[in-house]
Amino acid sequence: MALASSLGIQVREESGPEQSIPRAPTAITAFVGRTLRGPLDRPVRLRSFAEFTKEFGGLWQPSPLGYAVEQFFDNGGREAYVVRVANGARSATLALPTQDAPDVATPGVATPLRLAARRPGTREFLRACVDYDNIPTADRDGFNLTVQRVRSHGTEHVEDQEIFRAVSLREDADQPLSQALQESELVQLVGPIPTSRPRCTLDATSGCAVGYVNSGSDGDDGAPLTDYDLIGSSARGTGLFALEQIEQFNFLCLPPLSREQDVGPSALLVAARYCKERRSLLVVDPPADWHNADDAIRGMRSWDIASENALMYFPRILAHDKLRGRFESFAPCGAVAGMLARSDESWPVWSAAEGEEPVLRPGFRPSVTVSDERRMRLAALGVNTLLATRSSGILASPRTLAAGSAASADWKYLSARRLALFIINSIERGTRWVVFTPAVPDIATQVQRQITEFLEALNEEGAFLGRAEGDAYYLICDERLNPPERAAQGFNILVGFAALRPGEFHSFIISHSVTGSKVKTASLNRLTSSHYHPLPGEDLDPQQLSWVDQLAGRFSA
Repeated sequence: MALASSLGIQVREESGPEQSIPRAPTAITAFVGRTLRGPLDRPVRLRSFAEFTKEFGGLWQPSPLGYAVEQFFDNGGREAYVVRVANGARSATLALPTQDAPDVATPGVATPLRLAARRPGTREFLRACVDYDNIPTADRDGFNLTVQRVRSHGTEHVEDQEIFRAVSLREDADQPLSQALQESELVQLVGPIPTSRPRCTLDATSGCAVGYVNSGSDGDDGAPLTDYDLIGSSARGTGLFALEQIEQFNFLCLPPLSREQDVGPSALLVAARYCKERRSLLVVDPPADWHNADDAIRGMRSWDIASENALMYFPRILAHDKLRGRFESFAPCGAVAGMLARSDESWPVWSAAEGEEPVLRPGFRPSVTVSDERRMRLAALGVNTLLATRSSGILASPRTLAAGSAASADWKYLSARRLALFIINSIERGTRWVVFTPAVPDIATQVQRQITEFLEALNEEGAFLGRAEGDAYYLICDERLNPPERAAQGFNILVGFAALRPGEFHSFIISHSVTGSKVKTASLNRLTSSHYHPLPGEDLDPQQLSWVDQLAGRFSA
């Protein structure tokens, strides 16, 4: 629950100068793809596959997304967001007869009130009724409209309902229907607006009781997705950019476009860049034509995505397809995200290299067997290997797709990258309160204490391999980065930590303002601890301060 908000920034109740920094979640998984039903381009939070079935219609043979979500929860996932996208899907409509004069274009036929489902597709079953209950007799324009979503036509199982009382088709009325339906989750107005109200809908059998008009069969599920449907538009907030509506996700899964079509490089490149911006990880599926480890090794020679914010597990998995009644091969992204989420419950993110290798749950198995020698070769290329049982051979530390890339070599290990994302996400969210706190002299001291306690707790738990404080992390947020004359512009925090080697820091600048929070990598990665920490009882000399001053000029402007 938000404690305060202003423009682009929100502060949660558990955050504040007197509270310790809450630890950010590490395994929230977002899925983007095609479903049977559900809202378009809007993330829906789910905590079970039963909730997915209720909201999005369950498994659907043309789309692998439902299977990926099912495999996520079956392998230990606890929390997911699903974004439905479509390619040319069309909404079903319904027509309510009116008391209108005959339509000029169609003599003898009155213009009906036409409504269209907000959610496109063939599985959106709506019905509507009109009555005049409690509408004064003298009021010839008012009516009540009830819209229901039902499980299927002909049943009385109502899944959702909206009632609009005392509405009118007139725009100058007290309750115009056009305005009322702007808040509707079920229907919207389409076509010309009649000049008179719809008739009271009567039961078709008795002709007396209020009845319902069902939506037609003109809905359409659209064509299979393309890369462009998955990407969507950042300006309109569609496709994967619909995830701007949620505060955080840790893994992003883009299941194959169809049973036969992999996600293309265009969507993967955009998704990897987006995950870098959102400080999350893209789970990339191995291509369908990698039938064995040698295919994967050859394929990686021409692989173009070398990102520290992406990971891949090989091979695909065999799982039971409930719709076809047999075992089928599936892209593993959902199972991988669930497996990693389950592992986080037993091992912190930074101990993945030292702890037990995560494995698939019973009922899932790799489609091919990979030898230890091939596993190590794949790991050197940034590809991890899925296992159904604990390996008795060499432990292969999980990698990101930055492995083998000189530009991102520091983040080739998945545990180090996840540790960095976890720390920065926690500190960024846990210090937003500075925007809503009056500029007081000791605000930097409060932030320093809060972050130091957070980092020291991680150090005691082994996140930095038990290193001494000076070799594990550093922190600067005093007047060098936050001069008093710039207090109204926001608050800056410079933090660095040794995710891989003692005394070699990866540095980040966190900037808070009322328009939002930003995180940038600081190009100070390789300085030793003496540059950051004076000896006890000593102050930093001018030469040591120079790099801080330069950084303050770059980032506090």
